[in-house]
Amino acid sequence: MPFTYNRTIHFQDTDAAGVVYFANILTICHEAYEESLIMSGISLKNFFTNPSVAFPIVHAGVDFFRPLYCGDNVLIRLMPQQLSIDRFEVAYEVIVGEVTAAKAVTRHVCIETNSRTKRELPENMKEWLEMNKRGAESAERRKSREVI
Repeated sequence: MPFTYNRTIHFQDTDAAGVVYFANILTICHEAYEESLIMSGISLKNFFTNPSVAFPIVHAGVDFFRPLYCGDNVLIRLMPQQLSIDRFEVAYEVIVGEVTAAKAVTRHVCIETNSRTKRELPENMKEWLEMNKRGAESAERRKSREVI
């Protein structure tokens, strides 16, 4: 199954209109990404503090299908996919109840932090991708069986 993360929308996530400020949805999705790393055994302290490699986001996008309000309980479904030896993408679905409220995507590239040059994804990230990919594939297979 894809990695899932539960969260309540807080007042600080919203704008003057009372809905989630558009950029904050990426912050919420990044929380899910961080939690998925923790759950796979990756230390966030080592991952983000003076690492030899980094995974900067080179592209991000969000599509909104319904507003999200303070107090909404959301489920974020995270589905990563390796794009090349040095890149990966994370697709997110933000779900309220049974309704998909938003979909987001972030694309990351692996770089050496000292030289800022691209490099192959390290083993721990390949394992993280594989662990979540398998889940996403089985969910897709299950969904396709339900259609038949």
